Amino acid sequence: MGSFYVADGPNSATIPFTNYTPRVAIITGAAQGIGRAIAYRLADEGIDVAVNDILSKQKQLDAVVEGLRDKGRRAIAVPGDISTESFVSVMVEKTALELGSVDIMVANAGIMHFSPFLQASVESLDTIYGVNIRGIFLCYKYAALQMAKQGRGGRLLAASSLAGRQGTPHSAAYAASKFAIRGLTQSASLDLRNYGITVNCYAPGYVRTPMIYDASAADPGVKATFESVPVAEPESIASMVAYLVKPESHFINGQTITIDGGLHFD
Repeated sequence: MGSFYVADGPNSATIPFTNYTPRVAIITGAAQGIGRAIAYRLADEGIDVAVNDILSKQKQLDAVVEGLRDKGRRAIAVPGDISTESFVSVMVEKTALELGSVDIMVANAGIMHFSPFLQASVESLDTIYGVNIRGIFLCYKYAALQMAKQGRGGRLLAASSLAGRQGTPHSAAYAASKFAIRGLTQSASLDLRNYGITVNCYAPGYVRTPMIYDASAADPGVKATFESVPVAEPESIASMVAYLVKPESHFINGQTITIDGGLHFD
């Protein structure tokens, strides 16, 4: 697996990644859609999983846990609000206590709201940022603290979006939050590389999930776009996440991987 050379002036050091072994993952927003697909894919890769979503999706989370256990993996549900600092701290602590460690954090949870810019409200902006930015910041921070304590590196991942690569109509707050995730990821990757922790995000295009179907029903523009572009299954996103958490992905750091069928080019 090799090592990663860090050149930070007089304190330059070679940071080994050979101690990193993916054992336990936390996945937020895992009751359905992309998060659920990621949970199942990581279980197939031999990883034990803690799944999170909001309290109203407890039954769906329980069903995911049952499916993960049917695959022969240990799994727990930790429902709650990732925009609340005390909850995220407890979620990480509970996972480490019950499953033995936290080696992977997939901060997948996110919300969207569509409206023309002139009708967009500050309340909507604050709600979107609360989950999509504050929530991911907290997931990164508390998972990284646990990983640093364990002393063998780790993987932090978050969901950006095609809308985080290129602004889209009727989604100013959502697009801004997804752009912000990329900056958060880049900065965190620089601060955490000395701990053997890589930080990356994935940027899906259009994916067959309840979220995009709800958005299509609410906004005719989204519906028209959804019907005219390449559309992925959630498993396509999960396969990229599965690679990014592997030991051999250690030289990918601070990146945003776009998975959109070729809708946008860097």
